[in-house]
Amino acid sequence: MTQNSVETVIAQARAAQVQFEEAGQEVVDELVVGLAWAILEPETNRSLAEQAVRDTGLGNVEDKIFKNHRKTLGLLRDLKNAPSCGIIRKLPEKGLVEIARPVGVVGAITPSTNPIATPLNKTLNAIKGRNAIILAPSPKGEAVCQRVVDLLQKVLRSLGHPENLIQKLPAPVSKEGTHELMQMVDLVVVTGSQNNVRASYRSGTPAIGVGAGNVSSIIDETADLVAAAQKITASKTFDNATSCSSENSVVIVDDVYDKAISALESEGGTLLNPEETQKLQNTLWIQGRLNQDLIAKSAPEIAEAIGLQRTEMKKIKMLMVEETGTGRKFPFSGEKLCPVLTVYHASNFEAACAQVRKIYDFQGKGHSVGLHSTDESRPLQIGFKLPACRVIVNQAHCFATGGSFDNGLPFSLSMGCGTWGGNSISENLNYRHYLNIVHIVRLIPPVEPSDEEIFGDYWTKHGR
Repeated sequence: MTQNSVETVIAQARAAQVQFEEAGQEVVDELVVGLAWAILEPETNRSLAEQAVRDTGLGNVEDKIFKNHRKTLGLLRDLKNAPSCGIIRKLPEKGLVEIARPVGVVGAITPSTNPIATPLNKTLNAIKGRNAIILAPSPKGEAVCQRVVDLLQKVLRSLGHPENLIQKLPAPVSKEGTHELMQMVDLVVVTGSQNNVRASYRSGTPAIGVGAGNVSSIIDETADLVAAAQKITASKTFDNATSCSSENSVVIVDDVYDKAISALESEGGTLLNPEETQKLQNTLWIQGRLNQDLIAKSAPEIAEAIGLQRTEMKKIKMLMVEETGTGRKFPFSGEKLCPVLTVYHASNFEAACAQVRKIYDFQGKGHSVGLHSTDESRPLQIGFKLPACRVIVNQAHCFATGGSFDNGLPFSLSMGCGTWGGNSISENLNYRHYLNIVHIVRLIPPVEPSDEEIFGDYWTKHGR
């Protein structure tokens, strides 16, 4: 892709955004709902999901249909009645009025693992703030992303809005073109490879990138083991583990280790012996990199690829391997992007936390940690000690971290990992990140403390 073509797309986006900038809240909200329905209409959703799996070779159709619908419905719930145009808050006691203004043109980098849900999520958030957006998908997801854009532009035209509010970089999308886009837009939002995240921060443009996944969950001695196994399995196997929020390891306290493994096996997991584990390691990584032919494949497909002959392998949901170490020499301690779950022993809860810290020191720092426990004090202990921006308690992790109908997190497919993960945000990326907030500041009666009010306690204790 040439710079001229990137410049052309951006010029078109800027012209469209200027036209849209004065739209009122009702107009914006109607458009957001219309855009969402264009993709979620059941036949369209299925067709897109089928193409996504066919083009990328990642995940499975039914789970993608469910993900597209659930994540978008949840986002629409969050956006409904959320003010994003004009005056959005008045604080008369502080003399403040807040006005929401667009950030301008958004460049959105999206991954092949979620080639429908992530572009749609970013687009709806951008449009909610009256911005234009240009999508830069991964090569594998480019064709289905183009279909998404075509469908969204049809809605724009039907409702009388400029179609260039929503665009995609022209095919073929290249690394060079994506980097040009990053440098020329007003805001970059990146979900995907850490190379793209780092490039966005180096671009000189305000950027919001999200960190790498490698989620670990703790099962302690107080956990409901059956419920924990059900939730971990459902999360780990969903869409063949394409989500950055899927568990990659579970750390089990010794007192319940055997029972927890049995519970996981009852849900469709199978624990590999050392010989089988070595076979898997030899095939899942090639020269230190994940084998692209096994990423996001089902457990039976992976078992067949590595030559596991046990008859039950045709029905399993996930493969489990025991590990003791972390780091490059122990690749099972990292993200696997397939239904392979690494299992660690821990002598007690404190040792389990220490093990998670070691895992995150290698990969996944800042993202999230799961906890299956009935001890009410332990979520806070994790929150104060471990480098994770979300502590997901007694939930299926990949359904919970990006927002859920039964927790309070905003729906998102992009989870900030804070400074631990090299990110500028530590929360779920949401519509407010696509806004500039203007503050009108008026005089109020002075609120000025005396020296005594501020320093009095300190003087009393330590002297002046």
